[in-house]
Amino acid sequence: MQHIAVIGAGQAGASLVAKLRNSGFDGQITLFGAEEALPYQRPPLSKAYLLGEMELERLFLRPASFYADQNITLRLGTAVDAIDRAQKQIHIGAEVISYDQLALTTGSHPRHLPASIGGDLGGVHVVRDLGDVDAMAPAVTEGARTLIVGGGYIGLEAAAVCAKRGVSVTLVEMADRILQRVAAPETSDYFRKLHTRHGVDIREGIGLNHLEGEDGQVARAVLSDGSIVEVDFVVVGVGIAPASDLAEAAGLEIENGIRTDEFGRTSDPAIWAAGDCASFPYKGGRIRLESVPNAIDQAEIVAQNMLGAQKTYVATPWFWSDQYDVKLQIAGLNSGYDSVVTRAGEGGATSFWYYTGDRLVAVDAMNDPRAYMVAKRLIEGGKTADKTIVADTSADLKPLLKA
Repeated sequence: MQHIAVIGAGQAGASLVAKLRNSGFDGQITLFGAEEALPYQRPPLSKAYLLGEMELERLFLRPASFYADQNITLRLGTAVDAIDRAQKQIHIGAEVISYDQLALTTGSHPRHLPASIGGDLGGVHVVRDLGDVDAMAPAVTEGARTLIVGGGYIGLEAAAVCAKRGVSVTLVEMADRILQRVAAPETSDYFRKLHTRHGVDIREGIGLNHLEGEDGQVARAVLSDGSIVEVDFVVVGVGIAPASDLAEAAGLEIENGIRTDEFGRTSDPAIWAAGDCASFPYKGGRIRLESVPNAIDQAEIVAQNMLGAQKTYVATPWFWSDQYDVKLQIAGLNSGYDSVVTRAGEGGATSFWYYTGDRLVAVDAMNDPRAYMVAKRLIEGGKTADKTIVADTSADLKPLLKA
C-alpha cells in the first residue's frame, strides 16, 4: 500500500490530506504536526480568539472524527528531525518511517528579536501559533502598556486588538511609514488615521534600539531616537520566514522557500511542497504567498498532482485584514504599480486601485466588498478598468465586468 506522508499540520497540510481522500486515494496517509492541537485556523488567533470571542474548538478546521473517518493518521506533537531522501524515510528521534511520496507544508516562522537587544526577556511575544497567543493573552488587559514592533499587517492587527481591550499602545515602524513594503501611501494614511482615532501612538521612521528588563521581565523600551517607553509587554511583528530548514537539510533546492515547479514538485520528484513554505513560478518570475487562500488552493492542486493530475497551479492572490470595524480586502499584487486611483464608496467605504500604466494590477478595499469583488474578477480575468470610471463615485462598476 502506498504511503503519502505530509509534514506540517496547518491549513495547507489539512487541506492536502482531505483532498487526497476526496480525489480517491485509498492508500496510507500520515499527517505530522509539531503542535499538540488539531489543525486549526490561524487568522482568528490574533483577533477573535485573543479577544475571547471564539472558543478553541471553533478554531479547529475539522473535528478529530473527520481524520478517523477518513483513515488519516494524525501524528500531533511530533516534530520531524530529518528526511532521508535516498531511503525515502522520515526520522523522528530513533523512529524511522518510510514514505512513497512526501509533501512539505511546514508553513513559516515569525522573526524574533535578537537576545542581544532583550528579545529573550519575559513578556516579549510573537503572534503566530496557538501557544504564542495563549502566552500573550493574560497580559492583554485594560490599563496595561505595550509596544508593538513593526507596522505591517501583523503589527497593526495586534495594535487593534490591544487597543480594543483598553491597552495603551505604542507602535514603532522603522520605515518612513506603516505598510510601506506592501501598500501605497494612500492605504498607509488610511490605517494611520484609523489607529490614531483609537488612541494608538504610531511612531514612523523610529525603530527599537533595545529592551530593558527587571527580574527577567521586560519593563521598558529604548527607541532609536533615544525616547523611552515604559511597557508591560511587547509584541513583535517584524515578518515571517519560510520554514524551510528541514527541506534545506535534506538537500532540496531553496529559493525564498522550498523551490517548486508549476505543479508543486520540489527538486526531488518524490517530494512536494505547498503553502507559506513554497516558492513557485508566477508570471515569468517566482513568488511565495503568505495567505490562507494560497495555502488551500495550492495544497489541493498538489494533492491532485501527487496522484498524477499534472495540473498547473495558477495563483490568484488575495488577502484580508480585520482591524477594529474595518475589513480590508486585497486582490492582486501591487508590485510595479505607478499610479493609484481612489474610489469613495457608500458609508465611508474606500478603495484604492493600483495600476501599471493603464493595467489594473491590485486593489485595497476598506469596507467595500462590491469594489473588491469587481476588481478581483477583473484582475483574475486579465481585464482592466478605466481610471475615470473607477474614480467616478456615481458610476456603476458592474458594467466593467462585461467590457
